[in-house]
Amino acid sequence: MSSSPTLAASANAAVGDASGGDKRRATRALCALNFFMADMQAGIGPFLGVFLQQRGWQPGAIGSVMTAGGVAGMLMTVPAGAFIDHTARKRWVVVITGICTVLASFLILWSQAGLVVTVSQVATAIAGAAIGPAVAGITLGVVRQRGFNAQNGRNQAWNHAGNMVGAALSGWLGFRYGMPAIFFLAALFGVFAIASVLAIPERTIDHRAARGLEGPHDGKAAAADDSQAQGLRTLLQNRPLLILAAALACFHLGNGAMLPLYGLAVVGAGKGNPAMFTALTVVVAQAVMIATALAAMRLSATRGYWLVMLVSFASLPLRGLIAGSVIDSWGVWPVQALDGIGAGLQSVAVPGLVACLLDGTGRVNVGQGAVMTVQGLGASLSPAIGGWLAQLFGYQVAFYVLGGFALASLALWVGFASMLRPACAGVCEPRAGEPALGAASS
Repeated sequence: MSSSPTLAASANAAVGDASGGDKRRATRALCALNFFMADMQAGIGPFLGVFLQQRGWQPGAIGSVMTAGGVAGMLMTVPAGAFIDHTARKRWVVVITGICTVLASFLILWSQAGLVVTVSQVATAIAGAAIGPAVAGITLGVVRQRGFNAQNGRNQAWNHAGNMVGAALSGWLGFRYGMPAIFFLAALFGVFAIASVLAIPERTIDHRAARGLEGPHDGKAAAADDSQAQGLRTLLQNRPLLILAAALACFHLGNGAMLPLYGLAVVGAGKGNPAMFTALTVVVAQAVMIATALAAMRLSATRGYWLVMLVSFASLPLRGLIAGSVIDSWGVWPVQALDGIGAGLQSVAVPGLVACLLDGTGRVNVGQGAVMTVQGLGASLSPAIGGWLAQLFGYQVAFYVLGGFALASLALWVGFASMLRPACAGVCEPRAGEPALGAASS
């Protein structure tokens, strides 16, 4: 081991100098970052299908392009998580990937050729693969394991609020000025997201805690982060983690295509304005997600993560049944409210559960990336499956089949309940040397 301090050592040495005011500033900046990065990260995403449909694209081709982006993002999540574990420049990961996301989206304005749209979606997905683990790592580094559940719940509530506001503004701008205006709004939110992450004082981020290695440390201990971390094989030996990943893959295989397909179905039937209806699908879901994220934060602390995940998995079959039965403008309310319940609960429970299962391994962000990869496998295949089902058999059949995939998630979660319940019992206890909750978040 080198005797000279590493970048991580220097950064960790400064953590002890962070004041209570710095911690409060960091947690407020985290909430702002999650608010603005929502539209920067999603941006044109929910509107892409309608945007391309207006330019002559068929549902199968639209789904295939979305799948190409999903596969690219899936392949990058584990390397991105490993890099987040190692680097002390987590804030700059968010800055660089945010810029790349905005620039990639503008490619679609320049040309709607198949190759250009595919390249844009692939670039956006690769950049997005790093943003999630980076923000989770920064959060864990600021508030540590004891404060992660509560701060992550607040992060997700602000993220859903950002999605809701961004979608509402996008719908209004698209209706008033045309779909291209949505791209410029995403760029503006990107600028604010970058300003927010830079507002987090670097000295408040404990980069050991950010990867699940907590306790007292000095410069030498920080420099030994990689040698102290367990091998990547620990992910494959963690059975609850593997079951969680498999259940999420089945869920997102059905869930990934549901929102864009429902927008295409209703707009294609002439029952809604393209920009306004697409915006409404997002606004309804995100409004529900705000409430469910806060509820998940409290429920997971009192009843454990198992019940939270069970409810989230159960929401999708019902959503598919309603979507297939009600292809009309008013159907957006029950269909997207159920999306808000499922996704809102998971947005809090999944990162918290992964951090808990891998606490002490030094591989928390790799684990987050691994779970995102398997979950992304389902999400990336979903648009292609849903798009071709809709094109060949109609939207109704597509929704019924997509909703049915979550039955496998329920079977896994209930079938292995005896193993999962203890592992998902609740919020992790603080490790030796970790400050009290008030000290971590003050």
